[in-house]
Amino acid sequence: MATAEQLKALLRSYSDADGEQFISVALQIAAHAARTGKSKLAEELKILVQDVRQKQRTQRVGGAVPIVQPSGELAKLLAVTYPSVRLSEMVLSQPIKKQLHLVLREYKQKSKLREHGLSPRRKLLLVGPPGCGKTMTSRALAGELKLPHLSIQLHSLITKFMGETAAKLHSIFELMPKTRGVYLFDEFDAIGSERAAANDVGEIRRVLNSFLQFLEQDDSDSIIVAATNLASMLDEALFRRFDEVIHYEKPTASEAGELILNRLARFGIDEVGVQQASEWALGLSYADICQACDAAAKESVLKDSNLVELAALKEAISQRQNRRAFKNEAEERE
Repeated sequence: MATAEQLKALLRSYSDADGEQFISVALQIAAHAARTGKSKLAEELKILVQDVRQKQRTQRVGGAVPIVQPSGELAKLLAVTYPSVRLSEMVLSQPIKKQLHLVLREYKQKSKLREHGLSPRRKLLLVGPPGCGKTMTSRALAGELKLPHLSIQLHSLITKFMGETAAKLHSIFELMPKTRGVYLFDEFDAIGSERAAANDVGEIRRVLNSFLQFLEQDDSDSIIVAATNLASMLDEALFRRFDEVIHYEKPTASEAGELILNRLARFGIDEVGVQQASEWALGLSYADICQACDAAAKESVLKDSNLVELAALKEAISQRQNRRAFKNEAEERE
């Protein structure tokens, strides 16, 4: 039979929806049964584990969260998806990778931490320029943890009627303990702006105060992600309420090169060309570089070629550099 520690580990992995750990413990129990002469039990356990592995490829099993379909007012406030993207598919700096892997590690072992009076990092503030992976990060966390991704729809959340926005916020935070998931507040500066701002109105202050209160009181198993391009506009009190603040930057030349190779993996392109392209792409966001790669790839497909021409990639990158320069000039005139 399974040992007491194995049974506790089995239940803990189920509670944490950690399928890999669940299978690992089950195989340990099967091996223990085989060593103690219970060969039939060991074989049956192995067959069951194989069945679980097969099901994991096509559906959510074990402690995973069921399909979420918000109804009523919540249906207007939340856009729900089940991302398949993983962190390994993203090009991120080493410090950001380290922070995110720590979040995943603590979340997967949250029961173990709570047994010792500790809480996992699960309230994250992502700051940085547009197109640098903040939204994709929240989707990747959902994909890694096999959780639903619930994106808050600001156009439905923020209203002109006094008290209504705070009431809608409250309904979202009430859902978090009932429906475990990754909740994304994108363009967070819309509700998290500095309370002492000159153009502020009383209702915005009330909304922010409500958010701060809900965030501090939340002790659910959901992950809360707030993302903004305008960190300077955020109220100082917000930074103290989040477990982790992650700063994103535009890609370096080496990161741009890695991204180009990943994006064009199905096409041929020489490494010297990638090195040149990564230099041309400096200053662009991850999203800009992906768009440039896609434009060059389309050109190859339309020419019935499996090779991305360096000239086409250079032209696509140049167009996006020009757009960036035009946008900067427009912002300076304003």
